[in-house]
Amino acid sequence: MRTGTARLPLHGGKCPAWLFQKMKHLAGLIMEVVVLEYGPGEVLRRMADPYWFQALGCALGFDWHSSGLTTTTCAAVKDGIKGREGELGFFLAGGKGRTALNTPREIEEFGAKYALGSHVAALQDISRLVAKVDNAALQDGYDLYHHCIIFTPGGEWAVVQQGMNGNSRWARRYHWLGEEVDDFVSEPHHAVCCDYRQENVLNMVAAESEENRQGSVLLSRENPERLLKEWSKIEEREISLDLPRHHPLPQGKRLSASLYKAYLEQPAGFRELLTIPGVGPQTIRALSLLAELSFGAPPSRRDPARYSFAHGGKDGHPYPVNKETYSQSINFLQEAVLRARIGELDKMNVLKRLAALQNN
Repeated sequence: MRTGTARLPLHGGKCPAWLFQKMKHLAGLIMEVVVLEYGPGEVLRRMADPYWFQALGCALGFDWHSSGLTTTTCAAVKDGIKGREGELGFFLAGGKGRTALNTPREIEEFGAKYALGSHVAALQDISRLVAKVDNAALQDGYDLYHHCIIFTPGGEWAVVQQGMNGNSRWARRYHWLGEEVDDFVSEPHHAVCCDYRQENVLNMVAAESEENRQGSVLLSRENPERLLKEWSKIEEREISLDLPRHHPLPQGKRLSASLYKAYLEQPAGFRELLTIPGVGPQTIRALSLLAELSFGAPPSRRDPARYSFAHGGKDGHPYPVNKETYSQSINFLQEAVLRARIGELDKMNVLKRLAALQNN
């Protein structure tokens, strides 16, 4: 399955404590089944698949169309494997809000505990860059508030992150799979799945934005005084070149400071430009607009989005969570995992047969 995004409505309320306890138990068992059967690399591929991820959240008993499915499912998996990361062969760092900001520190802590060596710095850079891409290079009106990176001791990785549009009250989820990423700034999501498309976004990571990306980099190396003079002309003439309404023209000291930072760094490419501290959505919009005017290279306005409950849902839809059924599922999986560890695969084979029947 290809990676992508899912667009979800924001829901209020919290996951009940009793349900989350069951969710993290079941999530840990499901992850162990996947590792036993396919290896830790398959966990990354499945978490990066928006359909499988959505199905996982539904199986755990969360609302099928709630934005909270993303944050709660990631939290359940994180807690479900806590203390067994080395045994299972994969790690999960990050989360919602402030927890997302601690992702580099969590990666470092895992690195120290499990001797991950040079992969630590690389994974920290990837975590920061992926967040920067979806927040600054892809400007679709959704501000990131959740970020999780799943990785193996060998440096393989996947990312699940989510943004929120406060005006529309919708959220959008972004999936990344490291083995599919050839270029972080050109079609990095490989493919994007969603049931809704925004109009007139600023998509600097679209393939058709390549000339605009190159122009933006060239301009970022120029003396900022010249760029700011050109920018003042744009403001005087009120040129917008059909920029999205939710992305106003940047102005003021922040733009000036970020252009000076880029000038001092002399970035080699668009990826390097994005990683400069202080270069954010406003700077990228300004450089993109100047590149369009200077080189006749417009950026892409294309939105990258394309178009069963096992245990019920927390809000009672399509039916309330059945605690007895949930406990039976946990016990079955727990016994299947225990037997698989000692070579008795009868219950694991039952699951395989059930899956085969479902596919047919």
